[in-house]
Amino acid sequence: MIIMPLYAGLLALWFVVLSIKVIGFRRKGPSLGDGGDPVMLRVIRGHANYAEYVPLALILLGFMELSHFSKYLLHGLGIALLVARLLHGIALSFTDKFVIGRAGGTILTFGVLLIAGICCIYQGVVGLQVQ
Repeated sequence: MIIMPLYAGLLALWFVVLSIKVIGFRRKGPSLGDGGDPVMLRVIRGHANYAEYVPLALILLGFMELSHFSKYLLHGLGIALLVARLLHGIALSFTDKFVIGRAGGTILTFGVLLIAGICCIYQGVVGLQVQ
Protein backbone atom coordinates (compact mmCIF):
# COMPACT_ATOMS: atom_id res chain seq x y z
CA MET A 1 0.00 0.00 0.00
CA ILE A 2 1.31 3.43 -0.95
CA ILE A 3 0.52 5.93 1.82
CA MET A 4 2.25 9.26 1.32
CA PRO A 5 0.46 10.34 -1.90
CA LEU A 6 -2.73 10.61 0.18
CA TYR A 7 -1.17 13.13 2.55
CA ALA A 8 0.73 14.92 -0.22
CA GLY A 9 -2.55 15.36 -2.08
CA LEU A 10 -4.45 16.63 0.96
CA LEU A 11 -1.61 18.99 1.82
CA ALA A 12 -1.55 20.23 -1.78
CA LEU A 13 -5.25 21.12 -1.53
CA TRP A 14 -4.62 23.13 1.65
CA PHE A 15 -1.71 24.91 -0.07
CA VAL A 16 -4.10 25.96 -2.84
CA VAL A 17 -6.50 27.36 -0.21
CA LEU A 18 -3.68 29.36 1.39
CA SER A 19 -2.59 30.55 -2.07
CA ILE A 20 -6.10 31.72 -2.93
CA LYS A 21 -6.21 33.64 0.36
CA VAL A 22 -3.01 35.52 -0.60
CA ILE A 23 -4.33 36.18 -4.13
CA GLY A 24 -7.58 37.54 -2.68
CA PHE A 25 -5.67 40.00 -0.52
CA ARG A 26 -3.41 40.99 -3.41
CA ARG A 27 -6.44 41.89 -5.54
CA LYS A 28 -7.47 44.41 -2.87
CA GLY A 29 -4.02 45.66 -1.87
CA PRO A 30 -0.43 45.67 -2.99
CA SER A 31 0.48 43.27 -5.78
CA LEU A 32 3.95 42.86 -4.28
CA GLY A 33 5.02 42.83 -0.66
CA ASP A 34 2.69 43.52 2.24
CA GLY A 35 2.23 47.28 1.82
CA GLY A 36 2.71 47.71 5.57
CA ASP A 37 -0.58 45.92 6.25
CA PRO A 38 -0.17 43.59 9.25
CA VAL A 39 -3.08 41.38 8.11
CA MET A 40 -1.55 41.03 4.66
CA LEU A 41 1.78 40.16 6.27
CA ARG A 42 0.13 37.40 8.35
CA VAL A 43 -1.55 35.91 5.28
CA ILE A 44 1.70 35.99 3.31
CA ARG A 45 3.62 34.42 6.21
CA GLY A 46 1.00 31.70 6.63
CA HIS A 47 1.46 30.74 2.99
CA ALA A 48 5.25 31.08 3.05
CA ASN A 49 5.67 29.17 6.29
CA TYR A 50 3.72 26.30 4.78
CA ALA A 51 5.94 26.36 1.69
CA GLU A 52 9.03 26.32 3.92
CA TYR A 53 8.16 23.28 6.05
CA VAL A 54 5.85 20.93 4.14
CA PRO A 55 8.19 19.96 1.27
CA LEU A 56 10.94 18.79 3.63
CA ALA A 57 8.47 16.88 5.78
CA LEU A 58 7.01 15.12 2.72
CA ILE A 59 10.48 14.23 1.44
CA LEU A 60 11.40 12.70 4.80
CA LEU A 61 8.11 10.79 4.97
CA GLY A 62 8.59 9.61 1.40
CA PHE A 63 12.03 8.25 2.29
CA MET A 64 10.51 6.49 5.28
CA GLU A 65 7.88 4.90 3.09
CA LEU A 66 10.51 3.75 0.59
CA SER A 67 12.41 2.23 3.52
CA HIS A 68 9.30 0.26 4.54
CA PHE A 69 8.67 1.86 7.91
CA SER A 70 5.42 0.88 9.62
CA LYS A 71 2.26 2.00 7.84
CA TYR A 72 0.87 3.02 11.23
CA LEU A 73 3.84 5.28 11.88
CA LEU A 74 3.52 6.78 8.39
CA HIS A 75 -0.22 7.40 8.82
CA GLY A 76 0.39 8.86 12.28
CA LEU A 77 3.01 11.25 10.99
CA GLY A 78 0.95 12.09 7.90
CA ILE A 79 -2.12 12.91 9.99
CA ALA A 80 -0.01 14.90 12.46
CA LEU A 81 1.52 16.93 9.63
CA LEU A 82 -1.87 17.60 8.06
CA VAL A 83 -3.41 18.69 11.38
CA ALA A 84 -0.33 20.78 12.20
CA ARG A 85 -0.44 22.67 8.93
CA LEU A 86 -4.21 23.17 9.10
CA LEU A 87 -3.92 24.62 12.62
CA HIS A 88 -1.00 26.84 11.71
CA GLY A 89 -2.54 27.99 8.42
CA ILE A 90 -5.86 28.84 10.05
CA ALA A 91 -4.06 30.68 12.85
CA LEU A 92 -2.01 32.86 10.52
CA SER A 93 -4.18 33.25 7.44
CA PHE A 94 -7.74 33.22 8.77
CA THR A 95 -7.67 34.56 12.35
CA ASP A 96 -6.03 37.31 14.36
CA LYS A 97 -5.30 35.58 17.65
CA PHE A 98 -5.58 31.80 17.39
CA VAL A 99 -2.43 31.36 19.48
CA ILE A 100 -3.17 27.72 20.32
CA GLY A 101 -3.44 26.92 16.61
CA ARG A 102 -0.18 28.61 15.78
CA ALA A 103 1.73 27.09 18.71
CA GLY A 104 0.11 23.68 18.30
CA GLY A 105 0.78 23.67 14.58
CA THR A 106 4.41 24.62 15.14
CA ILE A 107 4.97 21.99 17.82
CA LEU A 108 3.30 19.24 15.75
CA THR A 109 5.27 20.21 12.64
CA PHE A 110 8.56 20.12 14.56
CA GLY A 111 7.56 16.79 16.09
CA VAL A 112 6.95 15.29 12.65
CA LEU A 113 10.26 16.67 11.36
CA LEU A 114 12.17 15.37 14.39
CA ILE A 115 10.67 11.87 14.30
CA ALA A 116 10.96 11.57 10.52
CA GLY A 117 14.50 12.96 10.59
CA ILE A 118 15.59 10.49 13.26
CA CYS A 119 13.97 7.61 11.36
CA CYS A 120 15.77 8.62 8.16
CA ILE A 121 19.09 8.91 9.99
CA TYR A 122 18.51 5.50 11.53
CA GLN A 123 17.72 4.02 8.14
CA GLY A 124 20.78 5.65 6.61
CA VAL A 125 23.11 4.44 9.36
CA VAL A 126 21.72 0.97 9.93
CA GLY A 127 20.76 0.35 6.30
CA LEU A 128 18.19 -2.28 7.24
CA GLN A 129 14.58 -2.45 6.17
CA VAL A 130 12.29 -1.83 9.10
CA GLN A 131 9.07 -3.86 9.09
